[in-house]
Amino acid sequence: MAEEDGYRDRLRRFATIWSRAVFPVTSTPLTRPEFEERLLPLARRLSEALRARVFDAEEGRAVGAALVDAHCTDPEALSRTLDCVDAYLVLYCGGDVAPQEDLRARSARLQHAMAAGYARALRERTLSEQEAIAQAALQAQGVVAQALHASEARFRAVFEGAAIGIGIADLEGNILQVNGALVRMFGGSEQGVRGRRVMDWAHPEDAPQVWRLYEELVRGERDHYHVEKPFYRPDGTVLWTNLTVSLLRDADGNPQYQLALMEDTTERRLLNLRLRYEATHDALTGLPNRTLFFERLEKALNAGEGQAFGLCYLDLDGFKTINDSLGHAAGDRLLVEVADRLQACATAPGEMVARLGGDEFVALTTGPRARSEVDELAARIMNALGTPVRIDGRELTVRGSIGIVEGPASGERSAAEVLRSADITMYRAKSAGGNRFEVADPEADARAITRHGLTTALPTALENGEFFIEYQPLVHLGDGSVRGAEALVRWLHPQHGVLGPDRFIPLAEHTGLIVPLGRWVLEQSVRQAKEWRERNGGNGAGRAADPLRINVNLSPCQLTHPGLVQDTVEILERAGVAPDALCLEVTESALIGADDDLLKPLRRLAEMGVDIALDDFGTGYSNLANLRRLPVSVLKLDRSFTQGMQQFPADPVDLKIVEGIVSLAHSLKLTVTVEGVETGAQAEQLRLLGCDTAQGWYYARPGPPERLHELTLVDATG
Repeated sequence: MAEEDGYRDRLRRFATIWSRAVFPVTSTPLTRPEFEERLLPLARRLSEALRARVFDAEEGRAVGAALVDAHCTDPEALSRTLDCVDAYLVLYCGGDVAPQEDLRARSARLQHAMAAGYARALRERTLSEQEAIAQAALQAQGVVAQALHASEARFRAVFEGAAIGIGIADLEGNILQVNGALVRMFGGSEQGVRGRRVMDWAHPEDAPQVWRLYEELVRGERDHYHVEKPFYRPDGTVLWTNLTVSLLRDADGNPQYQLALMEDTTERRLLNLRLRYEATHDALTGLPNRTLFFERLEKALNAGEGQAFGLCYLDLDGFKTINDSLGHAAGDRLLVEVADRLQACATAPGEMVARLGGDEFVALTTGPRARSEVDELAARIMNALGTPVRIDGRELTVRGSIGIVEGPASGERSAAEVLRSADITMYRAKSAGGNRFEVADPEADARAITRHGLTTALPTALENGEFFIEYQPLVHLGDGSVRGAEALVRWLHPQHGVLGPDRFIPLAEHTGLIVPLGRWVLEQSVRQAKEWRERNGGNGAGRAADPLRINVNLSPCQLTHPGLVQDTVEILERAGVAPDALCLEVTESALIGADDDLLKPLRRLAEMGVDIALDDFGTGYSNLANLRRLPVSVLKLDRSFTQGMQQFPADPVDLKIVEGIVSLAHSLKLTVTVEGVETGAQAEQLRLLGCDTAQGWYYARPGPPERLHELTLVDATG
């Protein structure tokens, strides 16, 4: 007796733990103690199944189904039940009827059986309830089919009480019965629905397969189909539905009726259309945005044989100035006005206008004649922009640059490639002064793409050691001795090979990389100058060798950099080289109109002993009198002065000009270097005119530093 009492106590404790775990996730009107009493018989069944001599999985399935009957329909209820059974069933109800390992294995099998029974019962319960529209549709179909053969009263209750529209028609399409929900969908007039034929509800926006599926169903070839279908209401408005049509058969399986279940999706569709519109149109101007434009462009590019496209890429000139001066609100009103004008320019079939963002717009024309019509479209746009826009009492002149791309719709180019070409062409029009349009040129595109690739590769090129320096000797015209060399940086590009400074120095200037690159060139050149001076302490010819000097070009960006003087001093001191070993070359154009602040770092370097050379002299428009205030010690005549000296004697006018410059320079105690010397005749004329040093291919092409050492040895040995 005591043993039986102990067993009941353990069983009660198990039921208590189980109820406490499951009750919070159970939808039941019972209290927790009442719910525990509901679980106690189920706990006993699990205990007996665990201890039975022969295992019966049906007991576990029955307990799982009983949980659903007890309103434990939340999946969390099953999860918590299985956790309790796994943790406590063997502990409280196992006893010593079998080894613990066997009991735990049997407990695991009971859990699997409970889960299976629970899932089956929950599925049956779900199918039998009207908890959602989809379940209601399935229930209505099943109940209606059964009601036509059994209980008219039960059918009528479901038919009228369903939340979705239900209609029944015969196989000829005559509508026999409709419920209240369907009547309400069509405006509340039963006369407007009952008595009509199914075919009367055809709509211009019906999907192509709708009526084919309908014919197959009434012929008995299919049992149901599901489509999205619009209907006209009596007042002319459109009702959008999710429509499921099923075939109802008689007791012998012969087709007898068709059953339609309708879910009103009009509001949902309108919401989706609104969201789609907002996702594909610009909020400010209402024009199609980049997303929709790319869709249309992709379609146009793949239109097939005989079709073509034309694209205008527009960027407003000076729009940032308007934003900065008048504010963003005024800028937005200007963009709206521009959008309206563009929209008025593209009204023909196959034309569209979109805003890509900021002040960038695109206009697309498609069709067989698009390639010839795109120029006309661009002209219309430029003409439309010509009229000033009045904003806040001010008349604003609108200018724009347009890049045009046209071609066949062969699918050979992607939308991204076409847009990139148009963008490049637009910037070409802007660089030419703006307020114009240019047509895409594949060669110009390739050059622009190459420039972009070089620009992005510049930073890593310096890190990867892809730059190197070649040196071109500076030769004294009096005795032919080598006095130094000009450092010329080169880029050994992994794909393009060796690139001269004209290919990448402007890009480095634009990106600001010229400062670290210039510092690297200066470090390498000064280090090379030290090596030359150490190797050429004497020339072996009975006279002291003149110290070799290194000339390094200084870009305008470096000239304005605040660290120029400090960097130069540190590099010279670190290399142990005197300042007179260095000559910094600055172009004449960089110093035109230079104020004292710009000249101050050059003056400080000159005071230290660094020579300053005015490079490309004669190509600018500077006043010769300005030479007095510039801290320069060397004039480098541009190579254009040597072009007229190919023959001997040279053009007298050229000679007079050079003679005057040399005389002026010497009177100011400046030395004169001439670039571009290619023949002996040029060298002789320049020597007679009094020029001091020269460089050019006549003496040597730029090369490695070892070549300069070889030239100095030749000079020394005569």
